[in-house]
Amino acid sequence: MNSDVSISDGASGSLAAPVIVAIHGNGGGGERFARVREHGTRSTWITPTLPGFGHRPVDPSLRSVADYADHVHRLLGSVDGPVVLLGHGIGGSFALDLASRHPDAIAGLILHAPVAADLDTRLFPRIMSTRPVRELVRRAIAARLLRPVWRRLFFPTGAPRATLDTFFEGYRGCRAFGQMFDIIHASWFERLTPVTDVPVIVLWGSQDRVLRSGQADRVLTKVPGAEVVVREGWDHFPMIEDPDSYAEEIDALAARLVAR
Repeated sequence: MNSDVSISDGASGSLAAPVIVAIHGNGGGGERFARVREHGTRSTWITPTLPGFGHRPVDPSLRSVADYADHVHRLLGSVDGPVVLLGHGIGGSFALDLASRHPDAIAGLILHAPVAADLDTRLFPRIMSTRPVRELVRRAIAARLLRPVWRRLFFPTGAPRATLDTFFEGYRGCRAFGQMFDIIHASWFERLTPVTDVPVIVLWGSQDRVLRSGQADRVLTKVPGAEVVVREGWDHFPMIEDPDSYAEEIDALAARLVAR
């Protein structure tokens, strides 16, 4: 496994235990799941940082959602054990695309607040339609002077200061940030082949203010038969704000998917 992948071994030691491959959202990288690994899990977690995110260099060959999904698919080739693919935000887009084309590569799929539905009607993607606006937003999120504002907005229940500084610094080096608004669009979503051969859970926080849980109904058009889980009290980043409950929830959902 290459150096951009972080691995945390669960306590069970069972070869049949799920291996959770967690794909991050826009801006930062696999470090967003660091607090989950620190608090311990029953499963093995693999948390890659994709090219162009955090401070990892851009890979110019990655030009579409399918390209990023195929990059993840190649990573899965070196994973030993039943893989449960967890995608958060745009990571959910990549995970959904992968599952639609390579269902045999995974034992289960968890889509946590995926960027997938209502892309032609939501206000934020429309605001982010031009490169100057995207660059302004990226720089603003990374700006140290604005961090007190962003901490209150994105992390209302709080997290360690060092963790949040790492989170915001991820945007400073993220060169793929703007590209996501070009490649994740309504026509991509509409062309997706529905995922029918893999058990799927669509996960949302009831207090998510970045991507609201009402979008789950549209996501279900591409994962018919999926179970929808709405976790009370969670905002958009429970892996940072509430790592204990996040680890417990994902471990339980992954075990349930593998058992199906």
